[in-house]
Amino acid sequence: MPLPPHLTIEIVTPDRAIVHETVDEVRLPGAEGYLGVLPGHTPLLVTLQVGEIWFRRGSEKTWLHAAFGFAEILPDRIRILARTAERADEIDLERAEAAASRARERLATTTGDVDFERARIALLKSLSRLQVARRIGMRAAGRR
Repeated sequence: MPLPPHLTIEIVTPDRAIVHETVDEVRLPGAEGYLGVLPGHTPLLVTLQVGEIWFRRGSEKTWLHAAFGFAEILPDRIRILARTAERADEIDLERAEAAASRARERLATTTGDVDFERARIALLKSLSRLQVARRIGMRAAGRR
């Protein structure tokens, strides 16, 4: 059986469908690190972590931030069910920077009423959102 020429990627959250496109390659943050997926990939179910997702069609890359969920990988498609996900152009840089600052302050607090795991996750999410949002500026400047 020949390999499929492309992948269909679907990304949905509890609130909305974010992506439904035909692409050539996908990279996503799995529990064991980042995973690259090409057409014809072996079927796999992956736990999604906090981080960047990108997909490529030709030479054009699209970046998203996603946090937690699952990805079903099949030879011709990827379905990502994420708790949260945002395209790079949807991210408010000021809000993400403020969230990172608040999370850093909570992590620096030595009082017993700080939930360190929650603060750590908030910091990871805000840093991922910042990195994804800045990809737009890097692309505009000619860097990838």
